[in-house]
Order: sequence, then C-alpha cells, then structure tokens
Amino acid sequence: MDKEDIILIADASGLSFYGMGKDRDKFLHYLEAFANLVAAAERKACETAVEDMARKYQKAHEVSAENVADACAYAIRARGNT
Repeated sequence: MDKEDIILIADASGLSFYGMGKDRDKFLHYLEAFANLVAAAERKACETAVEDMARKYQKAHEVSAENVADACAYAIRARGNT
C-alpha cells in the first residue's frame, strides 16, 4: 500500500474530510503510519491463519503440509516489504 492508495482509501471513507484541511502533510504522515500498522496486523493475522490451517490439514491427513504453510506465510510476510 503506497501513499496514493492510503489517500484514496481515506477519501472513500470520508476520513480525509476531517483531516486534510488544516495541516495536510502532518495528517498524511499519521494516516500513513496508521495504515501501515493496520496492514502489518492484517499480514500477521493471515500468516497465523495459514499456519494454523496447514497444521490442522497435516494432522487430519497425516501428510506434510509444512512446506505449503511456510510458502504461504512467506508470501504474506513478503507483502510487508513492498
């Protein structure tokens, strides 16, 4: 998610109406920090869900799903580096 995406989401939610007027740069700085924290929390939740799902599958089917879980978790983590 880049700055333009964050501004578009703020516009769509109506949030920009409340913060863009007075100190736009400061508002955007804090909005971007907030959006990055939310995105990081969502990536962590996805990572945990994928790992849990793979463990349950592995246990139920007595096959190794660890590589699949690792690959999915890695892909989710990698999104934080873009």
